[in-house]
Amino acid sequence: MKHRLSPLRRLFVSALLLVPLATLQAWAQSSSIVVSSTTSTEQSGLFAHLLPAFKKASGIDVKVVALGTGQALDMARRGDADVVFVHDQAAEEKFVAEGFGLRRLPVMYNDFVLIGPKADPAGTRGKDIVVALGKVAAAHAPFVSRGDKSGTHAAELRFWKVSNLEARKGNGYRECGCGMGPALNIAASQGAYVLADRGTWLNFKNRADLTVLVEGDHRLFNQYGVMVVNPAKHPHVKHAEAQKFVDWLTSAAGQAAIADYKIGGEQLFFPNAGK
Repeated sequence: MKHRLSPLRRLFVSALLLVPLATLQAWAQSSSIVVSSTTSTEQSGLFAHLLPAFKKASGIDVKVVALGTGQALDMARRGDADVVFVHDQAAEEKFVAEGFGLRRLPVMYNDFVLIGPKADPAGTRGKDIVVALGKVAAAHAPFVSRGDKSGTHAAELRFWKVSNLEARKGNGYRECGCGMGPALNIAASQGAYVLADRGTWLNFKNRADLTVLVEGDHRLFNQYGVMVVNPAKHPHVKHAEAQKFVDWLTSAAGQAAIADYKIGGEQLFFPNAGK
């Protein structure tokens, strides 16, 4: 017995035969990449602002896995990401030197700030992060460290080292092993000090009694870089699509999109590709 197609099915099949093969292939496997990045770029809301513009320009979907910088780099070392977008220049340069990443490119910057209770019981308020941390340690004030090998954690450890206080951070020092948002939440609930990137702070809603106490120190400069994972190490990496994402981020269009992202009229990140 022959099975006849309904008029509606015949119409669908006829239309399908007219679709170009390239379009059918695109439908079957849409382009997408995985970007391992920092919690600061994700929790600041930057990716939610950037990715629709990139998708419109390229047709490529981007899945972001937000981790601390160290974890993001380790994910890429395993070949589980196509692009790395992080903020620890020394670790990024090591990643490239080891052959896991192609050329490292600067993308944007903002700064770190020391957050703490408005009353500032340790007396940290000012522009010198090293002096401020010395006062936190001397007062045994509560301090929340991310403790997650992130770019922010690496910066914090550098500042303690410069202060010669690596082993004497005070009895109030605690590591949470968590992202920037959770660390700020803990600081808000405990009235503690915490080092944060300004982008996440500006997008943070649960501030309680916290405020910015230390800013403006040149040592608080926070540079972000981007790298395509080396296909020579991991042949399955989507090199072409990954390179398109990096090219867009560092192009005039991508840099303008970064500059356009503001909260309450305040710009969160400052593009500096090619500088």
